[in-house]
Amino acid sequence: MLDSDAIEKLSLTEILTLQNDLSRMLLRRFGAQRALVFTDVVGSTNYFQAHGDEAGRRLLQRHNDVIAAKAEKYGGRVIDTAGDGAFSAFPEPVAGASALIELFEAIARENLDYPFQHQLLVRAGLHFGDVLTDGAIVTGDAVNVSARVASVSTPGEIRVSRSAFDRLPAALRTRCSNFRTDSLKGVAVPIDTMVLHWRNPALFSTSVLVAESGQKHMLPMDKDLIRFGRLGVFNGEPANDVVLSHPDPEALRKVSRWHFELRRLPDGFFLRQLSKAGVTVNGKVVAAGEDVPLPPGSVVVVSGVLKLEFSQPPRGEAALAETIGL
Repeated sequence: MLDSDAIEKLSLTEILTLQNDLSRMLLRRFGAQRALVFTDVVGSTNYFQAHGDEAGRRLLQRHNDVIAAKAEKYGGRVIDTAGDGAFSAFPEPVAGASALIELFEAIARENLDYPFQHQLLVRAGLHFGDVLTDGAIVTGDAVNVSARVASVSTPGEIRVSRSAFDRLPAALRTRCSNFRTDSLKGVAVPIDTMVLHWRNPALFSTSVLVAESGQKHMLPMDKDLIRFGRLGVFNGEPANDVVLSHPDPEALRKVSRWHFELRRLPDGFFLRQLSKAGVTVNGKVVAAGEDVPLPPGSVVVVSGVLKLEFSQPPRGEAALAETIGL
């Protein structure tokens, strides 16, 4: 090991040679490839302002606890939880993707126990690239790229870089779509990204048609509880996500202010009856408080006066593969 006095006596050529030797040693000892995951709690700043520091910290802790458990399960680890999110590293993209899918599923289940204003909403990015790591620190340009991939995702979305996508198994690649090329801030070369659908799209309706009014409502993708009823506003706040209407005012009065809700679980929508007024799902009468599955193509009849038809765009594995250029 050269001391500082010896280094001071080196010539320019000797210093450059030493630098090259150190660079090769650094890469040999600490160079690796990792799947890198950034998760971000959406709207945390506004949540802290609205509900205070204690509630804000509890919201972030819910996220941190789940991501830590899922990272450990799939052989990864959380590197940092500074700010309102987390940075994690995994040996391969399949491990990172599997952890993210289970993270989002766990959050969706937990959210059903909270009012909408206290539900946890996360977005995420997954990238695969070269890093330097000693088992504790993980650093390199790929870390910056993964953070930027997360920054272009929308709430409730997992966005995956092309380098991560290319190493995913076919079963996960066919769940990816919305291919695009993003110019990411601080990244010199545009990056190809796509969305990994953590919910199986085939299990969920995306819209509902009210036969009597002809109105078609798109179902909000970022909500795990979607409420239906005739009331539009209550105490200055939206009362229902889908406000039901009928051309006949007398018929509309048979619809409750809050009639039913859809609960989004990993295996599909479930309808929960909130009202004592009638609801049938595919011809089956639903009792108040009962949960019944609502697969795409279902027909819900509300109080015998409204027929709701739930559907989704045609989308199979072949269509997904074509979208992402497989």
